[in-house]
Amino acid sequence: MSKSARKLTRDKDAQPGSNSALVTTSWSPLTEPVFRALWLATVASTIGTWMQDVGESWLMVSLTTSPMLVALVETSGSLPVVLLAVPAGALADVVDRRRLLLITQSWMLISAAALGMLTLAGMVTPWVLLLLTFTLGLGSAMNGPALQAIIPELVPRGELPAAVTLVSVAVNVSRAVGPALGGLLVAATGSGVVFLLNAVSFLAVMLVIHRWKPSPQQGTMPPEHIFGAMRAGVRYVRHSPELRAAFLRTGVFIVFASALWALLPSQARYVLEIGSFGYGVLLGCIGAGAVSGAAFLPAVRQKVSNNLLVVGATVLFSGVTIVLAHVHVPVIAGVAMILAGVAWIAVMSSFSTAAQTAAPAWVRARALSIYLLVFMGGMAVGSAAWGAVAARFGVTNALTFAGLGLLIGVPASLRYRLIDGDDLSLVPSVNWPDPVVVIEPKLEEGPVLVQTEFRIDPDQVDGFRQAMRELRRIRRRDGAIRWGLFHDPADPGRFIESFVVESWAEHLRQHARATEADREQEDRAKAFHIGGERPATTHLIAEQIE
Repeated sequence: MSKSARKLTRDKDAQPGSNSALVTTSWSPLTEPVFRALWLATVASTIGTWMQDVGESWLMVSLTTSPMLVALVETSGSLPVVLLAVPAGALADVVDRRRLLLITQSWMLISAAALGMLTLAGMVTPWVLLLLTFTLGLGSAMNGPALQAIIPELVPRGELPAAVTLVSVAVNVSRAVGPALGGLLVAATGSGVVFLLNAVSFLAVMLVIHRWKPSPQQGTMPPEHIFGAMRAGVRYVRHSPELRAAFLRTGVFIVFASALWALLPSQARYVLEIGSFGYGVLLGCIGAGAVSGAAFLPAVRQKVSNNLLVVGATVLFSGVTIVLAHVHVPVIAGVAMILAGVAWIAVMSSFSTAAQTAAPAWVRARALSIYLLVFMGGMAVGSAAWGAVAARFGVTNALTFAGLGLLIGVPASLRYRLIDGDDLSLVPSVNWPDPVVVIEPKLEEGPVLVQTEFRIDPDQVDGFRQAMRELRRIRRRDGAIRWGLFHDPADPGRFIESFVVESWAEHLRQHARATEADREQEDRAKAFHIGGERPATTHLIAEQIE
């Protein structure tokens, strides 16, 4: 399991239009042999990753007293996601995911093993530790989107929400066990042995992926190129208000919440005065709180919206951060960390649910990679910033400032609301007929100009323009690089919608990307058409004139 995945708790991947999918937890996906094997391997690997996390943080506080360098351990693990999240998401959508996962798991195994051997040899300095943590993070960044994207291939479609929930359970069970076990092993054997054990844990995932034989994908659309896929993913997020709201809220929260993760090692050693095992227990308390929170979250979601749940959990996490800043009793700190775990899983699962239910299948890996970019980018920037604040004003003041800063995100909930699972229907729609052509264009030909002519009652023009404003967003989101609505001054009832896509292949993909929610909006716009037939659509391909 990747380092980024250890903290990014993913709650549910509900099917659109099914609210019950968001609140139903089932163990039935474990009857699928490959998923069961991968789930068990993930538990083992995630325990190893949490042990590694404890070993890295405790090794750093043993090498230096600088809170800045201690905080940079989080930054070095998070920064690769900032650099590679978008390419990793696009890559996961266009290449052989099985091969990609074997490569990334091997990379992480080698990185963890190298850090373990150098630590045992006494050759690790603070900067060597940061470099190898960064190297491990590179593999994590490339691994995450692909690992998420294969889950629908391992279970029946109806069991997908339960399968993603079980992945969340695996992460949090490991969070409850791994840190305490890691702290105990660090105290008994040192960080080097822990790093080597984590390296071995990647073998379990590699074995399952190696033995998995995915079904051949019979796609009707031409494959996307990596850079085109990246542009399509970024374009989709840019023109999706639901995703933008989820990402903005995630960024605001994580920049301030990262202070707890970044400064907890320093607080444990120098204020609470506990050893590596005690630090592992504190992390284990967060995991135990997260597992407990996951148990009652489905019932809570039946009564409150994602938006309200995030507000309440943010206030709780704020209070816990301030308590940690001022408490000097380890037992009280442990109780506070349990509450932090409850708040953490409530917030992050709500953000994840909002992101996953706002992205259709064709762009889901890319959308989630950008979500991961926001999350880990906020973690990297926040960890470094709070380390600098702690170096200047002290750990106690830094945690206090961060706790107060968390409350800044609460007013954002009034404007940037998170959607719930039944707010959008992203089931693919087949309402776009195939283009009628006499000569079949080559896939790479383009740009392509698509025009649709409407006849509108002059008294209904304002309503038509409003409907087309929303349709413009959909066209741009699904592939249009330009869009316009034109009227004929010689014929006030004649309007032409015009948009341009990069190529004929991209326009064919645009047909396949339409969803039921898009169809409903398109039907609202076409309802203003007063002609006897459907609005006529034409396709024009640019001529390449030298």
